[in-house]
Amino acid sequence: MGGICTQRILTQREKQVFNLLIQNYSTKEIAAIMQISDKTVRNHISNVMLKLGVKGRAQAVVELLKLQELSL
Repeated sequence: MGGICTQRILTQREKQVFNLLIQNYSTKEIAAIMQISDKTVRNHISNVMLKLGVKGRAQAVVELLKLQELSL
């Protein structure tokens, strides 16, 4: 009914990764900022792409913007 949907697609960490991605940080830079491995950053990105059913980072960003999970 008229309730607000509060369910989010992204975990807090995934959101952090994508917020840094849209600020043009590289995987390596994101890993350093978040103090996690490059592989973990890539895993977060892959997980989000799987959740959204998209094939690339750019497509994932576009979908997340449409879903209002991210904002520029």
